[in-house]
Amino acid sequence: MSDKRLYRSSTNCMLCGVCGGIGEYFNIDPTLIRLAWVLFCCLGGSGILAYIVAAIIIPK
Repeated sequence: MSDKRLYRSSTNCMLCGVCGGIGEYFNIDPTLIRLAWVLFCCLGGSGILAYIVAAIIIPK
């Protein structure tokens, strides 16, 4: 079983490091995660709330 853990990134951080941490976890560019998050915010509107919840729940 993999020993990967999801953390907020302290090196690839713009606001809280959530997108950077998700990008590091899945080994993809965090910019793609950020773009997907912006689309999620624009289309559904609940992306801002999801980001705030993720920033609180995901450890640093």
